[in-house]
Amino acid sequence: MSSPLSKSDSETPATVALLPALEDVRIGVVGLGYVGLPVAVAFGQQFPTIGIDIKAQRIANLKAGLDETKEATAEELASATQLDYTADWEDVAACNVFIVTVPTPLDTHNHPDLYPLESATRAIGKVLKRGDIVIYESTVYPGCTNEFCVPILEELTGLTYNEDFFCGYSPERINPGDKQRKLSDIQKITSGSTPEALDFVDELYSRVVTAGTHRTSSIRVAEAAKVMENTQRDLNIALANELAMICNSLGIDTVEVLEAAGTKWNFMPVRPGLVGGHCIGVDPYYLTHKAEEIGHHPEVILAGRRINDRVGKYVVNQFVRLMGRKGLLTDDIRVLVLGFAFKENCPDHRNTKVASIVHHLCEFDIPADVYDPWVDPDECEREYGIRPVQVLETGKYDGIILAVAHDELVNMGPEGIRALGKPGAAIYDVKSVLPQDASDQRL
Repeated sequence: MSSPLSKSDSETPATVALLPALEDVRIGVVGLGYVGLPVAVAFGQQFPTIGIDIKAQRIANLKAGLDETKEATAEELASATQLDYTADWEDVAACNVFIVTVPTPLDTHNHPDLYPLESATRAIGKVLKRGDIVIYESTVYPGCTNEFCVPILEELTGLTYNEDFFCGYSPERINPGDKQRKLSDIQKITSGSTPEALDFVDELYSRVVTAGTHRTSSIRVAEAAKVMENTQRDLNIALANELAMICNSLGIDTVEVLEAAGTKWNFMPVRPGLVGGHCIGVDPYYLTHKAEEIGHHPEVILAGRRINDRVGKYVVNQFVRLMGRKGLLTDDIRVLVLGFAFKENCPDHRNTKVASIVHHLCEFDIPADVYDPWVDPDECEREYGIRPVQVLETGKYDGIILAVAHDELVNMGPEGIRALGKPGAAIYDVKSVLPQDASDQRL
C-alpha cells in the first residue's frame, strides 16, 4: 500500500468526525450481479452488510444459497454471516456506507447508458444521511462521479458534498469465471473526495483485499485508470485480430506467429478473438465519449473498436468461404455454433459477440444451432432472439464453429467435436484451442 496522501489544510476535525469509524460501518451494496455479489460476500464476512437488487427472484435465490452467476458457491454465501439480501430500500436506510456496483452499458449508438447508475444514485439519495459515504465501483468516464452523480445526491438530500456526505471511487476488477483471481487477490484502486474520505475508503477495502490497495490522488484519476486498463486490453486484442486477418490472407498460422514473437522478453501475450462482455468491449466508448466532449477526437481507440466490432462478420465470411471450398454450401445446410457466453467457463452472455456470428450466418441464409451448457436459454432467447439447443446430436452438421472455449467443449477433443458433424464437415476454431491440424481453419 502506498503512503497516505497529505491532508488538506482546510479540513477540520468536525468534518473528519463525520465519517463513520470502521467498527460502526453498516454497508449497503447496490446491485448484486457479477460484481456486486462478490463485494457483498467479502464485506459480509466482516461487517453488517445488506445487498440490494431490483430482481426479486435474484434475492430469493441468494437467500436460498443459490448464485446463478456461479461467482459464489453455497459455502461462500454461507460464510458471509453478516450479509442479508433485500429488494426494499427501507432495509438499507440505516446503512452509512453505500457501494454502487450496477452495470454501465452502452445505448444503440455506443454512447454511455447511465440509466442504471442514475437510478441507483437516486435511490441512495432518498436514504442518504449526514456523515454517509457513497463509493462507486461501476465503470464510468473520468469525471462522472462528481459531474453526474454528486449533483443528484445534493439535489435529493439538500446536503452539501464534502461537508455533509462524501464519495469514493474504487473501480471493480472482477473477472467473471476466474476462480484463481478472486476479489481479495486483485489489487484495488482506491480514491476519495477528500483526503479523509480516501483514508476511509482505503482502510475499508484493505480489510477484504489481501493483495493490497493503490491510492490515487482523486476520484477522476481512479475513473480514468479503470477505463484505461480495459482500453489497453481492447487495443491489444484489436492488434492481434488485425494480424490474424493479414496472416490468414498470407497463409500463415497466427498463433504460431504470436508464439514466436512471444519469445521476446517484453512482448505482451495476446490472442485474437471476439471481444464482448460488459468491460473490454464497452469501456473504451466511455473514454472516447468524454474525450469528444472536451473536443478531442480519439483515433487509435476507435480504430481498435472498429476492428474488434467486425470480427464476428469476418469469422462468418471466412467460414462461408471454407464451406464453399469444401463443397458444403447445399440447400439443406446446417451449422452448429459451440458456445454463446462472452467468455469461457462463465454464464455471462452480456454483449456476447457470438450473437453477431449467428446473425451474420442468417444473412447468408445459413441456419445455425447454438449450444452452450453455461447460459440460460430463456434469457438468451429474450435478449437476442436466439435459443440454444439443450442436446447435442452427432452426425447432424455440415459445419461447426467453436466460438467459446468452455472446458466442457474443449474436453470433447477434436474427435468428439468432429463427431457432431457429417463426414467431411468443416470445423472453424475461433479460439485456436484445438491442435492446429484438428480444425480446417482458425482465426
